[in-house]
Parts: sequence; structure tokens; C-alpha cells
Amino acid sequence: MKRTLTLFALTTALALPQLAAAEAIKEFNIGVMGGENAQDRMTSNECLRKYAEEELGVPVKLFTPADYDGVIQGLLGGSLDMAWLGASAYAKAFLTNPEAVEPVLVKANLDGSTTYFSIGIARKDRGVASLEDLKGKVLGFGDPNSTSGYLIPSVELPKSGFSVEPGQYFSDVKFTGGHEQTIVAVNNGDVDGGVTWADGQGEWEDGYNSGALRKAVDAGLVDMNDLVEIWRSKPIPEGPVVLRKSLPQDVKDKMTALVAGLIETDKDCAYGVAAGETAGFKPVTHDAYESIIEVRKLEEAKGS
Repeated sequence: MKRTLTLFALTTALALPQLAAAEAIKEFNIGVMGGENAQDRMTSNECLRKYAEEELGVPVKLFTPADYDGVIQGLLGGSLDMAWLGASAYAKAFLTNPEAVEPVLVKANLDGSTTYFSIGIARKDRGVASLEDLKGKVLGFGDPNSTSGYLIPSVELPKSGFSVEPGQYFSDVKFTGGHEQTIVAVNNGDVDGGVTWADGQGEWEDGYNSGALRKAVDAGLVDMNDLVEIWRSKPIPEGPVVLRKSLPQDVKDKMTALVAGLIETDKDCAYGVAAGETAGFKPVTHDAYESIIEVRKLEEAKGS
């Protein structure tokens, strides 16, 4: 009996390194949500890719799908290991498969808060200074899986008497494809007004401290003096950095620590990854998104 137990222990000990090797990753893939063009997304996150490659010791690649759903499906299917999702995109991932990803970090604003806003914008020279002025005109949404570019305004606007059904209050309601596309469409006069995201802190002329407007200003796409804010949502929970749940724990720990320490390691890199000025990334759990998940569940039920 003792000999059998000894052989079992020896066999188990020999198998452990093999099991560890089997769990080791061979590559790591980061999905970058839409909001700006693919090349700018790659450029903003290249520093993170390099740091991750050094930390993990395996090839790390960035993926910039054309729409939000491309990142969501990549995470659900296991072809992506990490992404910074909007709250609504996380809600969709969770409602589709609760075991697919886990939220680990959330971006903090300069004042330490972890919320942002859906911001309604229009051109000054279009004679639109409020939602009332948009009656009979064209409103632009971003992506169906965007929190600030669709979900929140599609819920809050009707509660204030502004139906988002095409032809009811607005003459038409169009999806532009993303935040950058919405901002450009408003600036070019392709739509009369649109919604995008910003932390709402700092100066309007800068596109606020962080968000799609700040990125558009940095890219030279718009002069904020040509635009006006016509609406602002209630505060929205900032979306989470998520990791695939089935990753080895040491990989999850390393990537969480890497992103959490990015503001100290490389402030310029943190600026690019966080879409503007940030105090860094804080720990977050699923509980922070339960309200958004309920809103998304209700909206999906209406459409079914």
C-alpha cells in the first residue's frame, strides 16, 4: 500500500509541470473597441502591447474590429484575451455568457471619480443650441453596443419627451458607426446633432479631459469652438477592463498589475490607452455594472 502511494505521489509530482505547461499561453490578444479609426487605436495602444509582451514573454497582438460587436464576439469566442469595454458592451457579454470575461479595472478621472457622460453635440452654425432645436432634424447615434453612443440616450431622451423613433421627434435617427464617426458627421453637417462620450471635466475647448471629443481634438479632426453641447446624460459608470475568465491566474494577475500601474510606469501611454487625462485605473467588480445590465436587459426585451 505504501509503495502504491509513493508511486502515485511521484507520478503526480511529475505531472504537475506538464499541467502547468499545458495551461501556459502561447500568445495574448488585446481587443480595442471602436471610437476612432483603426490606425489611431493601434497607435494609442501600441505601448500597452509592448509592455504586455515584455511582461508575459509571449507575442501580444492588438485587434481593432470595425464595430463594438467584433470585440465582444472575440472575447466570447476566446480569440481575444483582454479589452476595455463600455458598460453596455460588458452587459452584452455577460448576458450572453456570464463565464466569458471578468471585469478587473476601471479608468479613474482626475478627480478620482469613475463615471462619465453621454454628451449631445451640434455645430454652432446649424442654429441648434438644445434638443428642442433638433425637432424635425437628424440625430446621430454611434454603435448599437455603445453605452453613451446609444443605450443611455435611447433610454433617457424618451423619458424627457424626445422620442428616438425615426420620424416622431427627429426627422431621422442614424447610426454613424462609432464615436469618431459621430463627431465627424456633426462637424461636417451630415447629421444635425449627435451623442458621444466625455468625462465632462476640464475645458470644452480641449474636448474635456478625456473621451471621444478629446481624442478628436488631439487628432485635429474638430475645433471645439465650432461645436456646442446641447445635452448631457446622468453620470454613467465607466466601462471595465476585462480579462477572459479562463486565462491562467498568473496571466490575469500580471495584466491587471500592468494596467493598474501604467500611470506610474508611463503617463503618456496611460493617456493614449485611457483616451485622455486620467488618474489611472482602479479595481472594479461585476457589481458596479448590475444597473447597466438591467437597463440593457429591459431594452433587449422591448426589441424582442
